[in-house]
Formats: sequence, structure tokens, C-alpha cells
Amino acid sequence: MSRGRPQKVADLIQRELADLLRREVRDPRVGMVTITSVDVSPDLSHAKIFFTTLSKEHLTETTQGLQRAASFLRSQLARRMSMYTTPELRFVYDESVERGDRLSQLIDSVIPPKS
Repeated sequence: MSRGRPQKVADLIQRELADLLRREVRDPRVGMVTITSVDVSPDLSHAKIFFTTLSKEHLTETTQGLQRAASFLRSQLARRMSMYTTPELRFVYDESVERGDRLSQLIDSVIPPKS
């Protein structure tokens, strides 16, 4: 089964952004950030970047730092990727990891441990 172009572009953006965040972004608000997934629009003009971070108490500052770095990251992506246009980047906190952990805790609290 063949993956579509938006998915291939999303995978490439995810790899490149992870590298750029680790090596190039110097904003102190952007600490330990993990890119969990990328959704690219069918026309490749917009990319929604889902991320998670270790410290949830600084989530607002981290999101602001990422939004501030979005234009820099987009220009760096344009240099690394050979595309006609580079998608606009929008960063969104990924709550799925947190939600999964909460569900796991609820299941563990209902099911008694085996002896």
C-alpha cells in the first residue's frame, strides 16, 4: 500500500524538525520538546506539529517559544527539503500521551493485581 505525498512530507518534516530543535533553536523557553506527529494539509500549505514536553508547568512558555521560532524553523526546512513551497508551521501540544497514561492508571486501579 502506497502512502500519499502529504504523509511522506509529514514524516520528513518530523525528522528534520526534531534535528533542528535539538541543534539550532536557542530559545530557553523551548526545552526538552519531542515532536510526536505532524499533520500536513492535502495541498501541503500548512503543517500542524504535535509536541510533548517533560515539564507541563512551563507549557505556555514552551508553546510561545515554538511559535516564535516557527518562521526560523520554516526557513531552515526550506533549505533542507526540496519542495516548491514549505508549509506554514503551527505547534499544538499533544495530549494523547497524557490521556493514555491517565487511562492506564484508571485501568490499573479497577483491575486487582494478580497474586
